[in-house]
Amino acid sequence: MRTKTSIRYFNSIPVRARWDEETSQWWYSATDITIALTGTNNARRYWNTFKSRHAELSSLCRQLKLTASDGKQYLSDVLNEEGIRFVLIYITSKDKVAMLKWIKGLSNPIDEQSRVRAYELFDNGLLSDIEVGTTKGLQQIHSYLFMGLYDFAGQIRNKNISKGGFSFANSMYLTKILQDIDKMKEETFDDIISKYIEMNIAHPFMEGNGRATRIWLDLILKKQLKKSVDWSKIDKREYLNAMEESPLNDKKIRTLLFEALTGNIHNHEIFMKGIDYSYYYEELE
Repeated sequence: MRTKTSIRYFNSIPVRARWDEETSQWWYSATDITIALTGTNNARRYWNTFKSRHAELSSLCRQLKLTASDGKQYLSDVLNEEGIRFVLIYITSKDKVAMLKWIKGLSNPIDEQSRVRAYELFDNGLLSDIEVGTTKGLQQIHSYLFMGLYDFAGQIRNKNISKGGFSFANSMYLTKILQDIDKMKEETFDDIISKYIEMNIAHPFMEGNGRATRIWLDLILKKQLKKSVDWSKIDKREYLNAMEESPLNDKKIRTLLFEALTGNIHNHEIFMKGIDYSYYYEELE
């Protein structure tokens, strides 16, 4: 069984995380949290000094193996959510309020459970059972991610929705729109991105469209071009701005996705990092 690890992002700064079966909770790299809060270039020294001054951390900090930049795993100090809150009391940082909001998001049961299910799509070989490039396939992905979390998991919406002043496809015409999207070509990169943009405009579900559709896009790219997107290479704000512009001007999103393509389509780490970044895109700022 694979070790359950993750990377969470705070202001685009990666924070390594590892699930601990003994305590049934996620633990987060203490040095990564230190970097996120202070911007220090010597996080290890900063953290060790802080830890030595606060004996109370003993119950909120432990050691688990985390993957370092050299690809190897080392025992590292990790904090649970309570530990991060403790650190925030004593560390001076302009990002304290933002970090508190971030911690609250870590505890979101829908995001947490659906993220784990997204990992399972790869680990359990379930991606091979999904119909590629169709609305049905997208429904399969959405259903797996959100079954039991949303009562509409996998179901095409029958209500109108909007975001940031943009209205997605009218529910009255959604069935026909999705049928037309299913018929769109997938022969080239440009074809596939056009299809992705149209599916985003359709936004067929009440919630969870982005997370499901990015997996859907990768499956098409893998089948047709033997490529996938390394989402960790695409900045959150640049991606969101490009997607917002895409109904009228799709040049930016095409460029971002093309430059992040990888041929390493079976790599476990790239997929997991992609899921982590995909969920990061959806976090409120």
